[in-house]
Amino acid sequence: MKLKSILSFILAGITGGLVCFGAIHYSQLESSWNSDLTRVSMMSPGPTTGPDFVAAAEAARKVVVLIEASESEATAQSRRRQDPFQDFFERFGLNSDGYGYGPHIRKGAGSGVIISKEGYVLTNNHVVDFADQVNIITTDGKKYKAVIIGRDPSTDLAVVKIEGNNFPTLENADSDKARVGEWVLAVGNPFEYLTSTVTAGIISAMGRDLDIIPGSKAIDESIQTDAAINPGNSGGALIDAEGRLLGINTAIASETGSYTGYSFAIPINLANSIATDIIKNGKDIERTSLGVEVFVLDEELAKEQGLDITEGLLVDGVGESSAAQYAGILPNDVLVEIDGKKLKTFNDLKEKIDLAKVGDTIDLKVYRNGKYLDIPVRMKKGL
Repeated sequence: MKLKSILSFILAGITGGLVCFGAIHYSQLESSWNSDLTRVSMMSPGPTTGPDFVAAAEAARKVVVLIEASESEATAQSRRRQDPFQDFFERFGLNSDGYGYGPHIRKGAGSGVIISKEGYVLTNNHVVDFADQVNIITTDGKKYKAVIIGRDPSTDLAVVKIEGNNFPTLENADSDKARVGEWVLAVGNPFEYLTSTVTAGIISAMGRDLDIIPGSKAIDESIQTDAAINPGNSGGALIDAEGRLLGINTAIASETGSYTGYSFAIPINLANSIATDIIKNGKDIERTSLGVEVFVLDEELAKEQGLDITEGLLVDGVGESSAAQYAGILPNDVLVEIDGKKLKTFNDLKEKIDLAKVGDTIDLKVYRNGKYLDIPVRMKKGL
């Protein structure tokens, strides 16, 4: 019976949490309550003042907008006509996405950040990728029709524009200098109706390699934070404690679809580079491929191939009509540098190629037959 009573008490303590454990401390230490209280008050510091985010939050809320995106009925009908299963479903009075007869018009909502006084707004591509009708609502309640300037599915970024002048903007932080442990705020419109919501957390990791957006290339520079974001926050602002724009909130690590502890943002240095290209060219960004198959070189592989270097990427094959073939890259070449950066892993090459645009030139240093060669490669559209 004694053991049963102890187990029951432990389980109650687990379910009751601090209340039960507080009770057990009280019963055990009742005789020395006064001395313990004195000791606690002497040892414990007084109330502390946490970081003040009021000014930063106020500035950020002015530049974060609500984006309402939808496809037109004509677009929905066109999509429906292209569905090979539509005839079958029509026999049962349905369309193939199960929403009943007639085209289902896709709609969604997200967040965006005003990045120029002229009304350019940066958001996630997945917020607007299906849409040809976009409305933007600013924090003062004004509603604007917006046009999509361009998109980059590879980085999940897009730029839209509203008409007007003298829109508020934020100063940009240098995201390359961000450090784990820094306080950050996430500003956005979770679940669409909780507009201009601000949450706080810290940077919990840098340089996360995420491959979580279907159809996009992995971006290995993401900022991980524990500031809470939820559906609707996509495209919103991640700002530092000084109110500077640090990143664009993009994704959460979740099995439920809602926040469970970790969220991810695209660093503003990368996002600004993409946005600048989109605004300058006024169209979607086309990504490229180098067109090579490689092995990571190590001592064993170097010895097997009779090479006297042990670092780099050994070219196993070159694609037909690829950028590499036109530049003169050959099988058994060893790629040792790209734009002055040493190539030690496949990701060293991938992170450069993933962000290169059609027409860009990258500089490769190649080891061939005991000699180093500098080979410029003009990038082509991915095959």
